[in-house]
Amino acid sequence: MPENDAPAAEVVTEADAYREAAGAFADSVAIMARLRGPGGCPWDREQNFDTIRKYTLEETYEVLDAIERRDWPHLTEELGDLLLQVLFYAQMASEMAPGDGRFEITDVLETLNRKLIRRHPHVFGEAASAAAGNRVRVDANVDGSAARVLANWEQIKQAEKKKSTVDESLLDQVQRAQPALAEAAKLGSKAAKIRFDWTNWRDLLVKLEEETGELVQAADLPADAAHRHGEIEGELGDLLFTVVNLGRHLGVDAEMALRGTNARFRQRFRLMEQAAGRPLNELEPAELEVLWVAAKDKLKQMDGTAMAGVKG
Repeated sequence: MPENDAPAAEVVTEADAYREAAGAFADSVAIMARLRGPGGCPWDREQNFDTIRKYTLEETYEVLDAIERRDWPHLTEELGDLLLQVLFYAQMASEMAPGDGRFEITDVLETLNRKLIRRHPHVFGEAASAAAGNRVRVDANVDGSAARVLANWEQIKQAEKKKSTVDESLLDQVQRAQPALAEAAKLGSKAAKIRFDWTNWRDLLVKLEEETGELVQAADLPADAAHRHGEIEGELGDLLFTVVNLGRHLGVDAEMALRGTNARFRQRFRLMEQAAGRPLNELEPAELEVLWVAAKDKLKQMDGTAMAGVKG
């Protein structure tokens, strides 16, 4: 076949990609409606907003786990599972009576689109931002500065909120709908803005000792004391709150720090299992401790070798 008669390679434009994505999304919406509809899946039909919540949190953490492991093929699946939660909530909401707060997936998307345009005047233009509901004049000329973008974002976001009432608290600006460790850090940060904070991180070490002592007192209460569990829970919460804010003062995110520790624990435990030669539940505590120390040392050597390779 002459070269000039060869079939032309198919060119996929951005518009084609958008249409393909829109079609796939529409299919997902239709599938979710079918699952919840007459003759659909009994399990899906039985669910409600309260029963689905735990799965939303679970899927969120599975997305984070895939990112941390750099498992990109698996991330595709996990993002789909997370998107399923959005579709599930929107489908359930579409089944509600109009007076009960009914909405559909289209409302979710349109709300998101307006927000993105409203809060990005430097991208879509001030006129488009205003048409999407922005009532704040900001400097749209950010000169490529991410800091200026964030400043504009916060200013526009604050204007979107309802006017303050007499009973409104400064801490009402911190959303409750987030992991407790993240909420604790943001509460501490918000209080620090009115200088209600520890002077430096060393003061928090003293506070940790104080909270630890109070936890010990609660744990020493008689085992049959009616309020013992509540006292322990409260004191343990105070201790965790202090640890989170110690991390804030040191510039460390407590959630990420704990996730890192969890990952290291998994690594060390796996090394223990591999080195033991028999089930760990057959070993004595002293033997387990020896394996644990050896696993820690091995990981340090592995990390040191990896760092030497990077430097080399």
